[in-house]
Amino acid sequence: MSSPWPRRAFFRTAAAAPLAATVGVLTTPPGSAAEASADVEAAGGAGEFSALRAKWRELILGTAFNPAADPFRKLLTSLGADARTFLDAMAPASGSLWPDLVWADPEPDTDAESYAYSASIVTSYNRLNTMAQAYCQPGTGMTGSAEVRKAVLAGLDHVGSEVYNDRTAPYGNWWSWQIGAAQSLMDTCVLLHEHLTPARIDAFCRAVDHFVPERVFDSYTGTSTGANRVDLCRSVVLRGIVGENPDKVALASRALAPVFPYVTSGDGFYADGSFIQHRNVPYIGGYGAVLHDGVGRLMALLRGSSWEIGGPSAQLFLDTIDRAVAPFIYNGLMMDNVSSRGISRAGTSDHSRAHALMASILLVGQGATAEENARWRAMVKGWLRRDYYYPALSNPGLALTRASLLQALQDDDSVKAAPEPVEHRLFHNMARVTHRRRRWAASLSMAAKHIAHYEYGNGEHARGYHTGAGWLSWWGDDFGLEHYSDEFWPTVDPYRLPGITASRKPLPDGAGGNWGQPCPDASWVGGTTDGRFGATGQHLKGLFSTMSAHKSWFWLDDCVVCLGAGIASRDGFAVETTFDNRNLGAKGAPALTIDGTVQPSAQGWTARFEGARWAHIAGQAGYVFPEGTDLTAVREERTGAWHDINVNGPATPVTRRYLTLLTGHGTDPADASYAYVLLPGASAGATARRAAGRGWLKILANNREQQGIRVPALGFTAVNFWAPGTVGEITADAPASVLIRENRDGTATVVVSDPARTASALEVVWNHSVSAVLSKPPTVTSARTGSALGLTFGDLTGRAGAPQKVTVRLA
Repeated sequence: MSSPWPRRAFFRTAAAAPLAATVGVLTTPPGSAAEASADVEAAGGAGEFSALRAKWRELILGTAFNPAADPFRKLLTSLGADARTFLDAMAPASGSLWPDLVWADPEPDTDAESYAYSASIVTSYNRLNTMAQAYCQPGTGMTGSAEVRKAVLAGLDHVGSEVYNDRTAPYGNWWSWQIGAAQSLMDTCVLLHEHLTPARIDAFCRAVDHFVPERVFDSYTGTSTGANRVDLCRSVVLRGIVGENPDKVALASRALAPVFPYVTSGDGFYADGSFIQHRNVPYIGGYGAVLHDGVGRLMALLRGSSWEIGGPSAQLFLDTIDRAVAPFIYNGLMMDNVSSRGISRAGTSDHSRAHALMASILLVGQGATAEENARWRAMVKGWLRRDYYYPALSNPGLALTRASLLQALQDDDSVKAAPEPVEHRLFHNMARVTHRRRRWAASLSMAAKHIAHYEYGNGEHARGYHTGAGWLSWWGDDFGLEHYSDEFWPTVDPYRLPGITASRKPLPDGAGGNWGQPCPDASWVGGTTDGRFGATGQHLKGLFSTMSAHKSWFWLDDCVVCLGAGIASRDGFAVETTFDNRNLGAKGAPALTIDGTVQPSAQGWTARFEGARWAHIAGQAGYVFPEGTDLTAVREERTGAWHDINVNGPATPVTRRYLTLLTGHGTDPADASYAYVLLPGASAGATARRAAGRGWLKILANNREQQGIRVPALGFTAVNFWAPGTVGEITADAPASVLIRENRDGTATVVVSDPARTASALEVVWNHSVSAVLSKPPTVTSARTGSALGLTFGDLTGRAGAPQKVTVRLA
């Protein structure tokens, strides 16, 4: 598509003439900058808007950094190089500003093809914003360049006159018009505000008013919830600041209110720290991060202004740092099981997703209490220090404003790095678990009636089907941080994710359809925890498969005990449980030891071991099989491309080595089972000793009705009751999860939950002498002590599977 006039002439003409020359005669619309002057004075005057633009400029560009020092020198050089590339390639034509970004859709509608055309508008604005940042930032090689400034203004005029204006009907993705384009356009307007004519400002603001009408805030539903609501508010706040319209800023500030209270269904934050977007997808690492960044920036922007965001609701948002965000960041990475489609995007990783969020925490902390801010800064500094694989300040894609926040913290000797906490967290509203120790951490991903197996949309995450099938991810403090970052998702066998039980029934890419978000018909998913240890269970039902299983995990100090039972299928395909599937990188070949014998390290090797008692992968973990298992070990090189799992990814093949440990349950098993213990970071010797120590672990039950263990040395007993019954000393008269810890001070903690959310009444009996009940929740309607503890619970169906904790004194 050739340009209708010479490129340099376009820049000169568009920069010199008012925008009316290209878009027609402008009339001043209601609510425009020209008519808002009286309201501006009432809200604090034009000076307040000028101050807000200056503050937003700082939030875009960063502050107090040395442009000659790394990483800023490199980031600024890279910014300048990108801007130069965009400047040189800019070729305004009918339907595009760059030849590779055509927005002229021949058949405008809302199908997938139209998504690409609408996305070109956003990317065009983003490139202009990059050029504007290079113009404003020092050390880019384009600082203060008149050529760049004229090109940006000309580009804004061209996009505005052709497509992003109040005469265009939106097509493709709604997000492109209401959020992506609106935000990027307004950001650029802030950066170059002093160079914008009143006509330009009115035209650009009128375009935002057209695509983001005030009615988007009328109800908290559809695409105006959670992170999307925050983004819409940001679009309108900035439009108000650019156009100096206090009513717009006030409207958007008020419209944030529904984001803060915890929800009990649908999108948003829950009291247990869960975060859901798109109805049923755990998304703290995606939309949750966007929400935190958006709210954090808006709170920082409006702090001290006429529209400051505060009050009890804002404190609920601040509390989500500890409740929801921090539990999923480990040593500088954001756990993949809360990032959904994001894990399929080339050029990003669990580390890079954490980098931006860590900076957001620092920004949010500026509006928190002194105690909260100090705690969060110590926490973030610990993550910065311990990330040996991809430290945040080495990320070339990190925005300068975020890099400046993180570098300032890194250089602040008054802040001491906090260690990783020792805790267990159950997120029963999104079927996720985190288990953290000083030397390692693990997380579990499940699916349930209310939580999707996975999300496929926009051609992204095409093979994530089994990420909710009991995927058990884990990392060590000085090993394993690269596991999911190093080309894992395009190369891993999607039917053999660590920890899952799955049918080998082939599934098509995007099984379930675009935005299908299929959920299993499975209610009993969740567990119990006392805050340090935990018991988790999943009634697993396969995606588009007849395969079903009962899976349990019991979380201890140095290990996770994993049980499976009732594994059955009628698909005509084999069913497997993958104990682990380690990404060895491009050349890794760690020693594999099975029952004391080191196995071959050649790629392509596979072997089956009947009755194996233990296995060990050097530098990674140990695996103990308390009842023996038929173990299959596989060393293989797998090749794939990011394009295979995401239509936007490159088709360049990548290859990684894998070492897989699994057990096969055969084709169409009827009642198969497994039992293994995962010991992250254990040596071969420690693994062998644990395998030989018969008394430390007692498997009390492992069948389709109950699964439970006892660890005498810890005073730990836990049982998942899929059906009523008695296991060891514990009886439950309805499905439940029960965890008991006997403490050294003569007390015991009893935690009970109703993961299936079906118990209108529940009685749990612990056949152990108890002298008194020290504390209990309101759900306990009666408690008897003596030779046994009897707890009667009322209706638990409305508790959403939340643990109910009782403390007793032992007799």
